[in-house]
Amino acid sequence: MATSYGNYTDLNVTLDNYVAVAEIQRPPHNFFDYDLIEAFAECFEDLADDNNCRAIVMCAAGKNFCAGANFTAPVKDAKPRGGHLYQEAVRLFRTPKPIVGAIQGAAVGGGLGLALVPDFRVGCPESRFSANFTRLGFHPGFGLTTTLPEVIGKSRAELMFYTSRRIQPEQALQWGLLDMLVPTEELRSAAIALATEMAECSPISIMETRKTMRRDLADRVKAATDHELSIQDRLRQTEDFKEGVAAMTERRVPNWQGR
Repeated sequence: MATSYGNYTDLNVTLDNYVAVAEIQRPPHNFFDYDLIEAFAECFEDLADDNNCRAIVMCAAGKNFCAGANFTAPVKDAKPRGGHLYQEAVRLFRTPKPIVGAIQGAAVGGGLGLALVPDFRVGCPESRFSANFTRLGFHPGFGLTTTLPEVIGKSRAELMFYTSRRIQPEQALQWGLLDMLVPTEELRSAAIALATEMAECSPISIMETRKTMRRDLADRVKAATDHELSIQDRLRQTEDFKEGVAAMTERRVPNWQGR
């Protein structure tokens, strides 16, 4: 029987049969901010030190897995408590234990970046993916310039970046952005079943093998986010970014000025 685990901001965490389930609880869209990513990082580090956890399922309550950052809200201090949320994101990629993502609805922008933290992703007919940064007059972030090409290839990643198009679940499965596509009602159970299958293997062997396969991924994500943030900080001051956010909010075609 699953038992409650820890106390984290906007995360409900349970542990059962060596599998932890970490559920975002900001429905319906589960927009992220510094506090949520920090909570994930703290949770994953706690689970890394717990021998009763051998695998993790990352999921979300509500309609969408994570619809990105809420650009309509006031922009918070870029470095709350001395660090940027991308520093917390890098901590997620340093997690030593395997992660399965259950992705329902939208994984958009930074939400797509969060969806690429797991080693494997299980989707459903409602799943959809978009790196919509250029549609906002912005630059990709959350390490996506490193993680997305690694998952689907450089050309396909560039296509997603340059068009901001939405990728439907069937295409996501074909590209490798999803590893499994199941009926909506089976999404959570399928993700837990996959995590349980890994938890039945030797935890030491799994972690050592995963370390070999991922190599320096976290360090490469750190380098990527440092660069991404420097460009994002510059673009955030442009007229195009303000127009992109306004157009998204007003559900209209942007009128770009190129400055």
